[in-house]
Amino acid sequence: MTHPKKKLIAGNWKMNGSLAANAALVAALRESVGTPSCDVAVCVPAPYLAQVQGLVDGSPLALGAQDVSAHAQGAYTGEQSAAMLKDFGVRYAIVGHSERRQYHGESDDTVAAKAAAALAAGITPIVCVGETLSEREAGHTQEVVRRQLAAVIHANGHCISEIVVAYEPVWAIGTGKTATPEQAQAVHAVLRTQLHHAAGDLAGRIRILYGGSMNAANAASLLAQADIDGGLIGGASLKAPDFLQIIAAAR
Repeated sequence: MTHPKKKLIAGNWKMNGSLAANAALVAALRESVGTPSCDVAVCVPAPYLAQVQGLVDGSPLALGAQDVSAHAQGAYTGEQSAAMLKDFGVRYAIVGHSERRQYHGESDDTVAAKAAAALAAGITPIVCVGETLSEREAGHTQEVVRRQLAAVIHANGHCISEIVVAYEPVWAIGTGKTATPEQAQAVHAVLRTQLHHAAGDLAGRIRILYGGSMNAANAASLLAQADIDGGLIGGASLKAPDFLQIIAAAR
């Protein structure tokens, strides 16, 4: 299986930012990012998509959204369709983040439908999968992530080669705990095998990111693993020096 030439480092700002803070952060990133050897994206809160679209214009930074509706249009107050995101130059959309699954009750089928909506609009979904601490301690890690990914594969068929997958162990998000590089690699290898069964040789194009508290200190050791093709970065993506150090580690 051939791996993609470039890793992907995507920052998930979560519900953080302001007009002033965003401008300062992107300016600092633009000043120092140079020509990165990896792809880089910032996934920003919906109200700031227009602002950040302008801020990243002409830079190596791609724009991402943190969610997308499964619906194309209609009476869905508070939702943003993939076509709307596309209007603002959005290249990536996070779907199925554990916080959406936990706080908004998103099911595997909902996540699969959102991924399909993004793909139909030419937006790359970053599909998040991951187990809770109780699921890991019960030995269900592989079962959980395979079930979550299977729903997306089932709903998207051959288009599955166009997605990005992010493995985010829920117990390691924002907790300061991180899967060891070996723990992370073991799950990434399971996901890679599942994708290969679904997409054949095209599976090598699919990037699998690690997203459980990756930071400047641990990025290099995680990114050195055979099946870790980048990172979905939370808190560290809000600090330009840290985010830049992670980008530099993604060779």
